[in-house]
Amino acid sequence: MKLKFPWMSRADRRRWTSARTVTDLGELMALWLEGEIASRPGYAARYGPDEETEYLVPSLAALCRAGYITTQSQPGSAGTGENGLWWEQRAAVELVVADPELLPRLVDAANSAGMVVRVNDYRRGGLQDEPVIVTTCDCEAVTAFAGRISREDMAVQWPELNRSLYDQVAHGTYVSIIAPEYGAAGDRLWVLLDQVSGLRPAPDPEDDPWSDEPPWHTHGALEPEPGECTLCGAPLYHHRGPYCSKACEEADADDTAVRS
Repeated sequence: MKLKFPWMSRADRRRWTSARTVTDLGELMALWLEGEIASRPGYAARYGPDEETEYLVPSLAALCRAGYITTQSQPGSAGTGENGLWWEQRAAVELVVADPELLPRLVDAANSAGMVVRVNDYRRGGLQDEPVIVTTCDCEAVTAFAGRISREDMAVQWPELNRSLYDQVAHGTYVSIIAPEYGAAGDRLWVLLDQVSGLRPAPDPEDDPWSDEPPWHTHGALEPEPGECTLCGAPLYHHRGPYCSKACEEADADDTAVRS
């Protein structure tokens, strides 16, 4: 059994302290998500992302490389937990956006898709939105995203950084994007964020399963290409099987049941 020391290695610490720009930070965060770096600031040393978010790594890494530095995330899910109680959570992500020119693209796309958006701007006098419950256990609130981060917590979240870079992220804008629905249907959030980061192209309205347009299969019997979602035609980046998300699988199952 390989021991995990409760501190960051010197090599990893040098990598983080050597970062000077948000671009540098985004690349390091992406490498940590992908398992190329063992530790990251503000997280348990020598541990990678939680198991439940492993399938989201391509989406999160792409966001980081696009200038949207993810700080926490979770998939949508619903089911009985290890304690025997019923747990529900919304797909959600929190990001720090240090470049003000990138902010409108993210917020506008999320609002257009009907997502819950919370903005906490750490410039002096900036907007501070209230938190949103994202996880419940037997209908009792367990976890929330957004809300103001104290100066002390900010220092804990971003240790090891060069002072100039720390000032950028500590005075940046923190945006929480949250699916309005609980459960796997909320994982449509990741399709949206893949389009924002450029990981996948934005679909035409008739090919988007969450647009107001009729689904593509009502316009004719179109066969998906290899490597595309059977329902919406999106590329299969990080989902096994014929669907790009659980939401598409469930939507296709519902439609099949209606037509039969």
